[in-house]
Amino acid sequence: MWPFITPLNLIRYLIVWRVNDSMVMLPRCLPAALSPVLGTLIAERLPTRDGQAWRKALAPWDAETLASAQRVIGAPNLPNAAWPIESVLFAPSGKSAYGEGELVMWELKLLGAQADHALFLELILPAMEEAAVTSDVRWKQTHSIWGRFDIHSVFVARGPVWEPIVSEGRLNLDYRATAIQWAEGLTFGLEAEAKPLRRLGWITPVDLERWGTGPKAQTHSRPRAGKGERPTTRALLDALLARVGKLLPGKQHTPEAALALLSEKEQAALWQGVSAMGLYDRYHKTDTIPKGWPGRWLGNQTFLEPFPPALLPFLELASILHVGEQTHFGCGTFVLK
Repeated sequence: MWPFITPLNLIRYLIVWRVNDSMVMLPRCLPAALSPVLGTLIAERLPTRDGQAWRKALAPWDAETLASAQRVIGAPNLPNAAWPIESVLFAPSGKSAYGEGELVMWELKLLGAQADHALFLELILPAMEEAAVTSDVRWKQTHSIWGRFDIHSVFVARGPVWEPIVSEGRLNLDYRATAIQWAEGLTFGLEAEAKPLRRLGWITPVDLERWGTGPKAQTHSRPRAGKGERPTTRALLDALLARVGKLLPGKQHTPEAALALLSEKEQAALWQGVSAMGLYDRYHKTDTIPKGWPGRWLGNQTFLEPFPPALLPFLELASILHVGEQTHFGCGTFVLK
């Protein structure tokens, strides 16, 4: 196993819901619909003291914003809100209309200290079961997903393989997901690709402004990135180090603590690889960010030179962990091509 990831805890769940109504319409940003509804149901199931952190985290969702996030076009301005546990709700923008029997799929990632299978079984899965049959007027609108699905299956990642823990609605209580199995069998770019990789395609919008890719935002609705403000390789790496630092156990949660996991030789090779890529890509194509999504930039970046081998493990890790702002909504992930 790559030593850099040894302290990182992560459990990845692939959630599959089967629509049981004639028509369901999903919003463009599905994670923004999932987060406040499931979060509220979790908070309401907890004792008063245990639910306090959840209620505080959900405070930015007022009734109007919560309702608009459920509509097909999504909320015009998403609140800067996340669950009180380190988590990612990942579902790239896709089709909106689903008929009876069709499957809706999304991924839940629990990270750091909250990468706990018992937490999923005791809090999140029961909230999903309640959401499947709810008639709550706070979020159930015409053709919304709530109250109109069955939990068809749930899978847990073991490296590149998805193992079932729920099949046709039946839960396997004997399965024990661990916080380290996500990395089993992943090479993290240590095996050379037959074809050099020089393209980076963003699957979800990314906002790396904190790491120097654009002006500081003044509101929750951040301005879209302008010309010359696309993500740089250095900004991406800095965002990854900040992300890893935040997930480390103990009291040190800084980018410097993450960088300290590497030897001096490994650090030198890493920065040499960043320098070799230059400041910016040589070619890029900007895509319009779907309505209802946060983020500042979406598109494809092509570099003149292939990614150096020293960079590939870090880029692959960044794509798994998500980087930048509002990762809870699935922002900040990409594929290498």
